[in-house]
Amino acid sequence: MNATIKSKRRVLLLGGTTEARLLAERLAGDSRFDVTVSLAGRTHQPIRLPVPVRVGGFGGAGGLAAYLRSEHIELVVDATHPFAAIMSANAVAACEIAGVPLIALERPPWIEQPGDTWRTFDSVEAAVAALPASPVRVFSGLGRLSLDALLAAPQHHYVLRIIDPLRENLALPEATVLTARGPFTLDDDIELFKQHRIAIVLAKNSGGDAAVSKIDAARALGLPVHLIKQPAVPDRPCVQSVDAVLDWLEAHRAPPIERGV
Repeated sequence: MNATIKSKRRVLLLGGTTEARLLAERLAGDSRFDVTVSLAGRTHQPIRLPVPVRVGGFGGAGGLAAYLRSEHIELVVDATHPFAAIMSANAVAACEIAGVPLIALERPPWIEQPGDTWRTFDSVEAAVAALPASPVRVFSGLGRLSLDALLAAPQHHYVLRIIDPLRENLALPEATVLTARGPFTLDDDIELFKQHRIAIVLAKNSGGDAAVSKIDAARALGLPVHLIKQPAVPDRPCVQSVDAVLDWLEAHRAPPIERGV
């Protein structure tokens, strides 16, 4: 009997974040791993990555498990957005079904600091409902998928920052739409808030460095922030840096031995 070692381990990287892009860049060309990045497809023109990319959903945990088996995926890295809770839950379930090791690259939430004026909420709807009755100018960093929730408080003027241009008519009677891709700096957002006379900031507690400038700018200007908590996800192995994911992959670099005659 002869023993042969597979040359590469197949890795599925569930992406859509800055950390996922940095990880893909670090793994590109690594002869030990064959990496595919999966994107949800919510951004029309995602940043180009140096590894193969698939776009779209899997059809729930069962569909993802079937994909892992059909594509012979051996390792899964969940580097999705902290608010992609359904995808993260599906990843946990699918990896259990398929018997594939999983690691999550988790962003710890932002912690309130001296000078912050936060109100925290469990949902976007609750954060919008807590806006003042009288009209104010509100910056929304909630993203395109949360626009409908703002209709519950149409009296405000919203400054909306989104990645892709809107393809549909905006139902909000008072809104300014800014199309821009981050990351942004503290100075960028201080200037933005001053220019648009922002009174309140709506934001998700995404954690990490890529989106924190609006939180820092609100602190610098003494603006209140309505902050949505990160949703709960099932327990899974987690790390908090790209380097830690690379260490985990290094520990799993040796593929199983395939035996043949």
